[in-house]
Amino acid sequence: MVDTPPFLPRPVRRMGLGVAGDADIERMIAVEMPVSIEVQGLAYAVMMATPADLEDFGVGFALAEGFVDTAAQIHRIDAQPVPGGHALRLWLSPACAARALDRARTRVSESSCGLCGLENIDAVLRPLPPLTARIAVQRAALVRALAALPERQPLGRATGAAHAAAFCDPDGKILLVREDVGRHNALDKLVGGLTRGGADPAGGFILLSARCSYELVEKTVRAGCPMLVTISAPTSLAAERAASAGLTLVSLARADNALVICDAQGMIA
Repeated sequence: MVDTPPFLPRPVRRMGLGVAGDADIERMIAVEMPVSIEVQGLAYAVMMATPADLEDFGVGFALAEGFVDTAAQIHRIDAQPVPGGHALRLWLSPACAARALDRARTRVSESSCGLCGLENIDAVLRPLPPLTARIAVQRAALVRALAALPERQPLGRATGAAHAAAFCDPDGKILLVREDVGRHNALDKLVGGLTRGGADPAGGFILLSARCSYELVEKTVRAGCPMLVTISAPTSLAAERAASAGLTLVSLARADNALVICDAQGMIA
């Protein structure tokens, strides 16, 4: 069992920059600590993460790294506090274990992007699997999801230091949210939570509070989700990778406007 809270109170001094003076206050601080990921009892990576929903994180991480294709190939997963952090231990089917250990020989990681430690540029830019799922989303659905997201971010509201990843149905109803100090981690937790709950990411869209980097596009595509909506802007590589995989990408999403970066399949009406 993981018993570390995701945020802790801490005394701080609020410094006035205008007419307001200084004051001693108590502020909630997001917890960030090392999470050691082990595969078949061997160290695989150490991630800096928020110690919540770690079983979801383990499943999503394994899927994003590509050493499992389904959650059923993870035979057991344990998350336990250890001195200084947490240990997340995965036991996989024999074929997937061999795949993971082969990947571990070249992988060096500090964040859950699923790409760190690859040997060359060609490996990083390997083709993504083309998306085949299709959904129809009205603009009003995006507005509904954006309006509902703040109330589904308890860690973010308490600390102002967490990213959120939400899964929404085509009508904009938020079905699941995961938070973490790391944007990659939040998305891994979301994908893991959906998979563990038997939900199909192909049936809705993902909404992220983070900047849209190419790693988040890759994770969304590999999860089989056909649409990604982000509150912040995309990078050039994120836009290129989304278009090449057939992912509908909407960025800088606000209540009154958004940028449709690519929507070749015409999923947004």
